[in-house]
Amino acid sequence: MKKISKFIVFGIIAIIIIGTFKFLSDSSRPELTIYEILSPTIGNVENSTTITGNIEARNEIEVKPEISGTIKRLLKEVGNNVVEGEIIATLNIIPDAGQLSSAESRLRVAEINLEQVSKEYTRQKMLYENDVISKNDYEIIEAGYYKALEEKENAEDALEIIKTGTSINSNMVNNTQVRSSVRGTILDIPVKVGTKVIPSNVFSDGTTIARVANMNDLIFKGTIDESEVGKIWEGMPVSIFVAALPNEKIDAVLEYIAPKGNKENGTVLYEIKAAIKMSKSTLIRANYSANANIIMDSVENVIKIPESSVEFNKNGSIFVYVLNKGDSKTQSFTKTPIEIGLSDGNYVEVKSGITVYDRIRGMKIDNQK
Repeated sequence: MKKISKFIVFGIIAIIIIGTFKFLSDSSRPELTIYEILSPTIGNVENSTTITGNIEARNEIEVKPEISGTIKRLLKEVGNNVVEGEIIATLNIIPDAGQLSSAESRLRVAEINLEQVSKEYTRQKMLYENDVISKNDYEIIEAGYYKALEEKENAEDALEIIKTGTSINSNMVNNTQVRSSVRGTILDIPVKVGTKVIPSNVFSDGTTIARVANMNDLIFKGTIDESEVGKIWEGMPVSIFVAALPNEKIDAVLEYIAPKGNKENGTVLYEIKAAIKMSKSTLIRANYSANANIIMDSVENVIKIPESSVEFNKNGSIFVYVLNKGDSKTQSFTKTPIEIGLSDGNYVEVKSGITVYDRIRGMKIDNQK
């Protein structure tokens, strides 16, 4: 019985020792690294840049009054189309005190001058009719009379315009009517009925009554980094993508690159503008946020591989690891130098070194997943 117990103990000890050696042996073995296997493909590689910006009307005009006053009526609304000369609003006049005083003074002077010249003209006319003075002398006096009469009428007209905004002598002059200076769409009317408005002058920009623009002539405006501005030129095709129109690609043509850049946060940026090719099926609104994509270089039907599979030596040489043929289990690779070309950030063109039939090493696969 004792012998049997000893055999059992020795057996357990032996099992423990064998298990320990096996564990240590397995632990000392290097872990097999598994990599993703990639295949080169034939395709296109494009080097492009994306520029953020917004869509604007090429020419947005601010309509301002010609005289001071308050808004009496608004005849148009935002979104309405107008033609040149169409009335947008009418005003109640608030005469400027200085201009009013000056106009009244001018009228009084004109009336005094006309009264004096009129008396002289009457006397000289009688003398001429009695052949006392020559026709030449009479015509000089007559011209002075008509000149004084014209000056009085002009002074009355100027005073009436200041008071009411309307000319006595011409139906064309009516400053109480605010008219559009261009054909287009009203984008904004920042005033309301009763708002006081003033004209533009050397001391003030004046009050904007409406903003009008031709919505059939839109541009994309954005900025590009100085590292890329040398790779683009006027006339290049541009693809515009608008956040508000996720399924639309809008065609445009680059038409302007600023000759001078502006430094922002340590980076020099150059303004660009692209003329949008309008489509009847797409409604584009002003101030849409947009991205412009410009293809700066491209190659077609070339061998391309993921850029993550390319490695670089310190001496500048470029290589990939090519899977040895018939060795897909242990994954042994051969370090193979290659020549690369254009890159789009994800894929790179391979000019030489491998073929589409080779298999190359990709990213390491995490065995713990």
